[in-house]
Amino acid sequence: DQLARALAADWEWAFEAHQPQGGYRPDPVSSGMRALANLALANLVRLSVKTGDTVWPGRAYQRVKDATNMTDRFGALSALVGAHAELAQPALDRFHALFEADPLVVDKWFTLQAMTPERDGQVFQRVKQLSQHKDFTLKNPNRARALLSSFVANPAAFHRTDAAGYVFWAEKVLELDGINPQVAARLSRALDGWRKLAEPYRSAAKEAISRVAAKADLSADVREVITRALAGEA
Repeated sequence: DQLARALAADWEWAFEAHQPQGGYRPDPVSSGMRALANLALANLVRLSVKTGDTVWPGRAYQRVKDATNMTDRFGALSALVGAHAELAQPALDRFHALFEADPLVVDKWFTLQAMTPERDGQVFQRVKQLSQHKDFTLKNPNRARALLSSFVANPAAFHRTDAAGYVFWAEKVLELDGINPQVAARLSRALDGWRKLAEPYRSAAKEAISRVAAKADLSADVREVITRALAGEA
């Protein structure tokens, strides 16, 4: 936020000056221009949300609707979601409607929401809601990883003082174990380093791991990971 505010004029210049001319080109220079423009837009939207300005969130939303390439469209969506802008949900809905037939893009849509910086528990609640989304299924390894592996890699969303993140993790590891033990085993490694956590996280993490370990018919894949974690050998 400090960089967004201190360099506001520079971000505006960077966004306006680095719009590629003509059609989409995959060359390094054009790719660099798109990357810088999207970084600038993210900072401008973040600042606008802080100040109550509606111009840049509006421009980002328009870019989600009208961009001629995925990089710019997804960059604008990321800017809105990352800033927790009011227009983030309409943008997410529009993006999903445009690309719901493309599994890889929908995976990115799930991942973006799970990796968003936490704010007042909103991201954790969103992940729980997305786990019930019509396009989410634990039977699809890529879709499971897109949401759940991204969530456990989001520290503020996963490591909560109320332990809700760990409870959710245990539930999904157990569900996955009956569907795809290999994917479940990878997800179960999220708490390998639980002994390094401060309290109250450490005790809560151990309780969640023990809950997984208590399943009598746990797969060999997950059992190995969980046993090693409890023994401090992860």
